Amino acid sequence: MSALHRTRVRRSLAVAGAGLAAVGLLSACGYGSKSTTSSAATQAAASGSATGAKLSADTVHIGYFANLTHATPLIGIQNGQFQKDLGSTTIKTQIFNAGPSEIEALNSGAIDIGWIGPSPSINGYVKSKGTALKIISGATTGGAELVVNPAKIKSVADLKGKKIATPQLANTQDVALLNFLSTKGFKVDAKSGQGDVSVVRTDNSLTPTAYQTGAIDGAWVPEPTASKLVAEGAKVLVDEKSLWPDGKFVSTNVIVSQTFLKAHPDVVEAVLKASVDTNAWIIANPAEAKTDANTALTALTKKALSTKVLDSAWSELSVTNDPLASSLQSEADHAVTAGLLTKPDLTGIYDLTLLNKVLTAAGQPTVSAAGLGAQ
Repeated sequence: MSALHRTRVRRSLAVAGAGLAAVGLLSACGYGSKSTTSSAATQAAASGSATGAKLSADTVHIGYFANLTHATPLIGIQNGQFQKDLGSTTIKTQIFNAGPSEIEALNSGAIDIGWIGPSPSINGYVKSKGTALKIISGATTGGAELVVNPAKIKSVADLKGKKIATPQLANTQDVALLNFLSTKGFKVDAKSGQGDVSVVRTDNSLTPTAYQTGAIDGAWVPEPTASKLVAEGAKVLVDEKSLWPDGKFVSTNVIVSQTFLKAHPDVVEAVLKASVDTNAWIIANPAEAKTDANTALTALTKKALSTKVLDSAWSELSVTNDPLASSLQSEADHAVTAGLLTKPDLTGIYDLTLLNKVLTAAGQPTVSAAGLGAQ
């Protein structure tokens, strides 16, 4: 890591930490999420990185999770790359536990752009009849597993009668679990979570404690929560990569409010450039990126990941600009199988034109919408 990069990370995190001390639950909005009270523009001003042409929006509100599967915003916002590409536009961030609450925030205008899993993206698009959002980029593939108590569960058949956690009703891992159980012949009511297996919707931050106390017998969760459970003695029963062709599926993509996209395409393009720039740095500097992601998580959660958990979790995922659009219809089909969705029409859900513009300018290959939107 260069001296400039280390300085930028230290300074931005110092300001972020001060702002995060004043973070509270947004009870007035009802999202169960956290919002930073100091913007990334303030952080950038402290480090001298706020430069560039004036964009059409003074502020952009960005949502993401305190998960390693959201490594791009975790790293890129904290180290100043996003602010560098956004110039004088203020960045305000909001942290979520799972996708459905982030969709609520997008629909209300509380955020403009978000890193989120495919299932909530599909739900948000379908419920709005195609008017609420567009998927504008990929972000991460992999990084989700079903981990279980080996003393109670040694095979898939042993799941019967057990309690398995997911982050939230209809989030990406919830759909994955419900679909998996259905394909294995288990009967579960999707909404209540009751049936042959009890699906217990639990905040990721609370899942390790629930496992330790025996309140749950396992969980289908993203990283680093899965690796935290393994560190507590759990075993991986299903690595979700094993269920997909070539082990590739979208675990996180980037969405934008259609209203914001129409009003501020230059800001959206700048965010995508920041995402592409950050992903390129992560790929070129995996060890430093892993450390930076842990530093960012520590600022958000007040607790660093152990080396064992961090190494395990980081090895399970990869950042990517490609939204892996061909896997999205399968994700939708899984939600149908789970009983959470009727057969959807996803035509138009992607708009990859700005991403492909950024990729072309960076000398990188363009990506496909697989017939489901503009590219």
